Amino acid sequence: MIRRLALASAALGLLAAPVAHAEEQAEMTKGEAKLAKMLEGRVAGKPESCITMIGSRPLTRIDETALVYKSGNTIWVNYTKTPDAIDDSDYMVIQKFSGSQLCRSDQITTRDRFSDMYTGFIFLDDFVPYRLADKEGEG
Repeated sequence: MIRRLALASAALGLLAAPVAHAEEQAEMTKGEAKLAKMLEGRVAGKPESCITMIGSRPLTRIDETALVYKSGNTIWVNYTKTPDAIDDSDYMVIQKFSGSQLCRSDQITTRDRFSDMYTGFIFLDDFVPYRLADKEGEG
């Protein structure tokens, strides 16, 4: 939970904070830093239980951090209940219960790319939309 809050504050551009915040930044994992960079200048919206997946746009995996889906100007982030199960060396097998949507109730298992052995299960959480922040004074 603390890492999510640190990541959210970084995404909101609150990096010019006191020394205590700088120490939190130093403790970010590689995946959290990558996600924070993707979310720079964006603001989190209301989480949703499902997102519509269009065409062949892939889910981006950020090791031990989150699953990310980009749709237009919105970046959807699912922090999952099991972020440690997200590993780029595995591939995901997604069992969706509706054709065009990915929902928190859908099942994702992971398998090793080389041996095809089962390696784990990813439990989805709500999808958080991140949209570009409105710039004040433009018009």
